[in-house]
Amino acid sequence: MLNKPKTRAGFTLVEIMIVVAIIGLLLAIAVPNFIKTRQLAQSRACINNLKQIEAAKQVWGMEKGKTANDVPDVTDLIGPALYIKQMPQCPAGGTYSFNKVSEAPTCTVDGHTMQY
Repeated sequence: MLNKPKTRAGFTLVEIMIVVAIIGLLLAIAVPNFIKTRQLAQSRACINNLKQIEAAKQVWGMEKGKTANDVPDVTDLIGPALYIKQMPQCPAGGTYSFNKVSEAPTCTVDGHTMQY
């Protein structure tokens, strides 16, 4: 009988290490970009919410004859028959302050500010 050399099925340790290194490199590139993109999307959504609040505040102030120093309450702006149907939520978990009619609304998360 002839002895046939045994062929091994499977991968060597070096091949597995190379694959793991490539996957690690791809993750090192992709994860920071994903996080940055997510933060940018949250910031933009929050700024859009702030713009909605600002517009509602301005209309409220004009319709009710308010001065620049008046501060609207949540019940003045938000409700089914009011300027905003439901309270906007910051996607990053921040909270909104309406501020005076003459001031822009703010969010507690850094970087979530309206630009004029």
